[in-house]
Amino acid sequence: MSHLKLSSATLVALVASATAVVAQGREEIRIVGSSTVFPYSQAVAEQFANSMGVPSPIVESTGTGGGMQIFCGGIGERHPDITGASRAMKASEFELCQSNGVTDITEIYFGSDGLSLAISRETPYEWDLTLGEVYLALAAEVPVNGEWVENPYTMWNEINPDLPPVAILAYGPPPTSGTRDAFVELAMHAGCRELPFVRDGGFDGDWVEEHCSRMRTDGPFVEAGENDNLIVQRLQADPHAIGIFGYSFLFENLDTLKDVAIGGVDPNAETIASGDYPISRPLFIYVKNAHRGVIPNLEEFIEEFVSEDAMGPDGYLVERGLVPLPDAVREATREAALSAETFAGPM
Repeated sequence: MSHLKLSSATLVALVASATAVVAQGREEIRIVGSSTVFPYSQAVAEQFANSMGVPSPIVESTGTGGGMQIFCGGIGERHPDITGASRAMKASEFELCQSNGVTDITEIYFGSDGLSLAISRETPYEWDLTLGEVYLALAAEVPVNGEWVENPYTMWNEINPDLPPVAILAYGPPPTSGTRDAFVELAMHAGCRELPFVRDGGFDGDWVEEHCSRMRTDGPFVEAGENDNLIVQRLQADPHAIGIFGYSFLFENLDTLKDVAIGGVDPNAETIASGDYPISRPLFIYVKNAHRGVIPNLEEFIEEFVSEDAMGPDGYLVERGLVPLPDAVREATREAALSAETFAGPM
């Protein structure tokens, strides 16, 4: 038996050694994940490469869900080192990681972001919507005359006569995107609960999740892919179309776009940090700790990402629209990142 145990241990050591050798074949750090986190990861990558004189990390915008699938695929050169996420890792994704040997992960909560509804500055109207109105415009099913039916609305002023008399057209993220997940939870579910049919009908959270999660597919809502820049371009071409994406993209395009207020509240750093703006969410990166000390410069890149120069109140990520964490939370994040604290899984 002892010989068998020794053989098993030796085999494990050989596999680990082989993995390390394979991983050492790649010189660049590889990052995948959320389109919302992408501009922040890209900014850190550029700063890091310029200051260190090393190859710039490769950053890919794959969407949160797509990034998790790639990140959790395994250990070694073929698999990325970091994934960005505009929501926390799901239990199913954690289980996928575990099943593929990605068992030592650090979760880094590095700031907050708002989900913006944006429109061209060329629009002739002042836009201010409630979450209930957003739901009625974009949901697959809505209440009409006391019945739960397929969405019949095609014009904004059919929902509320005070809204602009223009066709409903919204460009948003696909189901693989963390932005889509967050929008459904924070805007659609909340908007559904605002409706008298639901609010006064005694429907619980399970009912809301089952009946209020589906976006319409008959034209007024268009899945525009993971590239938020394409949504920006479409809004610039159509003064009546609305786009759904992270606040950072609105922040970067304020010369041609403006926000749609939600319940009279505009998204900005103050309203997102305070929670007054109702569609806000945390942002994360997840680090594969087995790649630390193996992929060149990975440890130093993580140090740059969580530095005060990057994610502090006066950091360069804030200049790109990041809402910074409070001092104590930011310090806890930094400590977890630098100590390679192991993520125990979704709570």
